[in-house]
Amino acid sequence: MEGYEMEPMDQILIKAQTLIEALPYIQKFNKKKVVVKYGGSAMLDADLQLNVIKDVALLKLIGMQPIIVHGGGKEISKWVSLLGHESKFVEGFRVTDEETMEVAEMVLGKVNKGLVQMIEQLGVKAVGISGKDGATLKVEKKYVSGQDIGYVGNITEVNTELINTLIDNNFVPVIAPIGLDDDFHAYNINADDAACAVASAIGAEKLAFLTDIEGVYTDPTDKNTLISVLTLDKADELIQDGFIGGGMLPKLKNCIDAVRNGVSRVHILDGRMEHCLLLEFFTNRGIGTAIINNESILFEHEKVQ
Repeated sequence: MEGYEMEPMDQILIKAQTLIEALPYIQKFNKKKVVVKYGGSAMLDADLQLNVIKDVALLKLIGMQPIIVHGGGKEISKWVSLLGHESKFVEGFRVTDEETMEVAEMVLGKVNKGLVQMIEQLGVKAVGISGKDGATLKVEKKYVSGQDIGYVGNITEVNTELINTLIDNNFVPVIAPIGLDDDFHAYNINADDAACAVASAIGAEKLAFLTDIEGVYTDPTDKNTLISVLTLDKADELIQDGFIGGGMLPKLKNCIDAVRNGVSRVHILDGRMEHCLLLEFFTNRGIGTAIINNESILFEHEKVQ
């Protein structure tokens, strides 16, 4: 055809091989629920944000049932600062007074609807909710080391009715981590906690954390020690032996809890890498760390650490 440049055959064959490589994974996870916890730097870069949403849209279009639970901490901090206040944290949890709670709910609502808009633009139906909708996330006040840190919630119950209704009607649920207590007061929830609770409650096959790190290392100073597959026993051992610290410690504990509560696999991925979800879910190489039950069946390429 005039004006049309044919793609080299070797590149066409590579693309075909990639699709064939993905086939067993697509078959295994067809109609399975997958929770994506979306946060970190991948939320701040427009190109990365679009790539994440494209990945989620593709998961939906090939037959999986994705659910997004998103954060927005950096954006909340920005708006708190614009109001002339300083963000305060206790052991990684934001101290949340009434004014900060209002800012958090406003910002998370804006982020939520922005993600819905991007998904819809790709031809996939999506609905944005918070944990307040349908009494999805019920909470109690969270205390950290005995300290009252304000309107920060600890999830006590997940009502899956609304989430499952959306999935059954072919929507991608996009969930903001706000919940209600018994007196119907709104509380901010740590997005990692919310993602784990939702994944456990709906019986997700996978839970993927998009983070600012490549995965779990036995030695954080040596990039060659990235762990591809981590059993619960080995994860417990790494924590007890002091190999895991800083911000990774609560995240890994969340992952362990999710697997113990029925999630088949939890993935820690570098959200700064383009199409990290597809690379981890559908290729033999994988790029992050998968936390699995001790009895889980491995794919052929996987080696347990």
